[in-house]
Amino acid sequence: MVVKTLKTLVPMLLLWLAVAAPVRAYDDEVQAKTVSVMLKGLTLKLPTTWASSDTVSSMRLATYEIPASKGDKDKGELSVFSFPGGGGGVAANLERWVGQFSTKGRTMKVTQGTTDGKATYYLADIAGTFNKPVGPPVLRQTEAAEGYRMLAAIIVLENEDVYYLKLTGQDATIKAQTDAFRASFGGDAKQEKPYEL
Repeated sequence: MVVKTLKTLVPMLLLWLAVAAPVRAYDDEVQAKTVSVMLKGLTLKLPTTWASSDTVSSMRLATYEIPASKGDKDKGELSVFSFPGGGGGVAANLERWVGQFSTKGRTMKVTQGTTDGKATYYLADIAGTFNKPVGPPVLRQTEAAEGYRMLAAIIVLENEDVYYLKLTGQDATIKAQTDAFRASFGGDAKQEKPYEL
């Protein structure tokens, strides 16, 4: 019985590996293709699959649409901001982002790191029910969006210019882009340390 099961299981496993490995390699290859984008004094290396949107303003430097992962219906969104005077302190902005998620079922991790020793960054990874903005921003209306995730970074350059990157969307979509998001500004997960709010 065991030998018969193994004879069936081993070929199935080998077939799965033969199919899954090229797909994974293709996914990695697609993720690896990037383009450099200069936004004021900040250079980002973004995946070519992230499509530029024309949603910009004097403070929102750029917006990018992120392709939805299989099973997710909504695309993700990356917004990049810079505010005159820095836009408030690091802790206040991180707390504001955390506060955009319902406390019930919320998970979060906040870290601090440096990019090649040139810039300091703070990275928040928050998941749960997101109070998703709807309608014109001036109305400040939101709707509860379950199963969402946000990766948000505050990047402080050597010259003290501050940039805010916020990647939001359904959980699987954002999880799939975690490495690309961090790599876009030169972050290194291995060098990061916990940051207490």
